[in-house]
Amino acid sequence: MRQAMVILNPSSGNEAAIDYKAAIVEAVSDKGYEVTVKETKKQDDATVFAEEAVNEGFNYVVGVGGDGTINEVITGLAKYENQPLFSFVPFGTVNDFARAIGIPLKPQAAIEWLKEADTEQRVDIGKVNDHYFVNVVALGAVAEATYEVGVEQKTRLGPLAYYIEGAKTLAENKVYPLTFKTGEDTIEEEAFLVVIGMTNSIAGFERMATDAKLDDGYMHVFIVKKLTGFDLMTILPSVLTGEFKDHEKVRYIKTNEISIESTQSLHTNIDGDEGDDLPLHLTVLPKHIRLLRK
Repeated sequence: MRQAMVILNPSSGNEAAIDYKAAIVEAVSDKGYEVTVKETKKQDDATVFAEEAVNEGFNYVVGVGGDGTINEVITGLAKYENQPLFSFVPFGTVNDFARAIGIPLKPQAAIEWLKEADTEQRVDIGKVNDHYFVNVVALGAVAEATYEVGVEQKTRLGPLAYYIEGAKTLAENKVYPLTFKTGEDTIEEEAFLVVIGMTNSIAGFERMATDAKLDDGYMHVFIVKKLTGFDLMTILPSVLTGEFKDHEKVRYIKTNEISIESTQSLHTNIDGDEGDDLPLHLTVLPKHIRLLRK
């Protein structure tokens, strides 16, 4: 009989994920799989479980959790060529990858989507230094501010918690001297924020990277320059209308490889969690994950 592993973060969704365990197991079992459930207890458990699934010959892996948990599962799968099929049920705060795919954000609807998923699509992921990313790499004061968002804030406010913390940095409007290298091109820019997305949904904004596709072979780089008060009034609406890349204070780069350096120390945010300091080297791994979707 075919084997499936459900990798579940019981603390995700304000500990609501565990309440749907039986329904998720039933949905996967009804597809003709014998199901093994692994529950995470600490960071990187989901990566370890995903590696076990590959090495033990599982045919299908289902992640259950937020963007961080999904990143960990994909990190475990990405190292191998003989990957099982992958899909997931989102229980996070932002759920960018789910938004990009079209998975409903309400648990029961997402489980129904999982039941109907029957089409394999190979999708891109990114690699930044020695880490993998599915959604976004961000750097700048706004990106660092997201580290201050606590579990209680996320539970109470959802994505708004990140926006509130990020807004606190706007008054400082601090910029960083950055050097970007793509192939033979070198770009130097004073940047307030840099966002590198793999999909159209970034920080919950589903029209931020309108050109992005799950399998286009590119990452989409947005370099936000120093902003004035008037710029703030125009740049935020551009995120909502799909015109962000055309804003006069935004430089847009579409590439499959980029390096970023700075003379200043600068932290990064990778798929919602704290990442490496600069320098960074980012590449696209095209059609690298076997996603099962509707």
